[in-house]
Amino acid sequence: MKDLREFNIQFVGLKEGNHLYTYDIDNTFFSYFDYDEFKSSSIQVSLDFVKKSTLLELTFNAKGYVEVPCDTTGELYNQEIDAVLPLIVNFGIEFNDDNEEILILPHEAYEFNVAQYIYEMIVLAVPLKRIHPGVLDGSLESATLSKLKELDSNRVEKTVEETETDPRWDKLKNLITEKKT
Repeated sequence: MKDLREFNIQFVGLKEGNHLYTYDIDNTFFSYFDYDEFKSSSIQVSLDFVKKSTLLELTFNAKGYVEVPCDTTGELYNQEIDAVLPLIVNFGIEFNDDNEEILILPHEAYEFNVAQYIYEMIVLAVPLKRIHPGVLDGSLESATLSKLKELDSNRVEKTVEETETDPRWDKLKNLITEKKT
């Protein structure tokens, strides 16, 4: 993490009040975490840092895109990223990050690194099922989609054939309804 020094925030010596930090994130940032799901990325992260007498309030805002493959077609597309992550930093006897919204730093700490929080916020902002916008609106033309449509139409034809019933069974159903009346 020594390469991520630009994400260190030295809060000792800062005046109380608001401070703004901005970061431009691309794929080199994700390479520090050995994360290679994104083909390319361009994300602007702004960190609103509020120093108070007993605690620190951080609000991360991320806007941009990551280029990922579609789960249906395999085509690459730009997935929009728009995420917010609030974080409270409090001070205690020892380091504790068990709670995802509260970080406890030792009293003797004078700085901390926010890279892990930025990484997690961006990765969690990408949906689990990634679908190309062209698939949703029908404008994407690809061999994979053509094959899926062909297979889907075959399935629909089979279900139509299966719903047609044998006339002998229809007569038996009539016997059951006549008996009840």
